[in-house]
Amino acid sequence: MQRRRAAAERHRRTDHPHGGYAISQRIRKRIEEIWGWAKTVGGLRRSRFRGVAKLQWAAYLVGAAYNLRRMATLLALPHLTLPAAAS
Repeated sequence: MQRRRAAAERHRRTDHPHGGYAISQRIRKRIEEIWGWAKTVGGLRRSRFRGVAKLQWAAYLVGAAYNLRRMATLLALPHLTLPAAAS
């Protein structure tokens, strides 16, 4: 019985040698951050609308707002500039 428990514990460890778990955790953090923003700032914690179509429209608007926020943040970084307009 002890042997099975030790084998099961080895498979649950989070220090995998190939680093795949660490990569997935970084990606998960990014995605959870977006959902957290959508629920707190975007108002998606509770639905104000009835019906799939209306709720989907609200989710699209919240997603667009988040993308605009990201664009503003990225454009404010000094190393990113808009390309010059071709004359």
